[in-house]
Amino acid sequence: MNLPNKLTIFRVILIPFFVLSLQPSFGQIGRYIAVAIFIIASLTDLLDGKIARKYNLVTNFGKLMDPLADKLLVCTAMICLLDLRLLPAKVVIIIIAREFIISAFRLIAASNQVVIAAGMWGKFKTTFQMIMVVALLLHFDVPGYQYLEYALIGIATALTIISLLDYLIKNKDVLKEQE
Repeated sequence: MNLPNKLTIFRVILIPFFVLSLQPSFGQIGRYIAVAIFIIASLTDLLDGKIARKYNLVTNFGKLMDPLADKLLVCTAMICLLDLRLLPAKVVIIIIAREFIISAFRLIAASNQVVIAAGMWGKFKTTFQMIMVVALLLHFDVPGYQYLEYALIGIATALTIISLLDYLIKNKDVLKEQE
């Protein structure tokens, strides 16, 4: 297994530690630990892709598992934010629904021996979702910070919808092959 794939697996391994650190018994320090874990996990996403492309280590495992690891990380974080009452349920539903739709699409494609890599809109979406998660976890009590949070939630949600539409339009032939 190459380094980018190990980084992807490491990102998945960090998820339970992220959730654990958000337990109420850890208080505010737990939230800062969660932010640190989330940032480290998010940086592995950036790093594994750069290494894979630079050293020609792109694999089908990476093409499938990297987006899945991102989904697990971000969706877990959003469910935790929902539990902490920092993110509206409708936003979490939209984002998780998008991830299920894309995962189903990828499964259909994989059954036809087609691997669909993440597109640019999906990468923008993931980046803004990750920034949003960090901002919401920090949840600073300073004037105007709440507006930043609202803006990030809006941008992340809009990019989620845009990336879904882009993905469906670009890959509509995957469904045609099933007919």
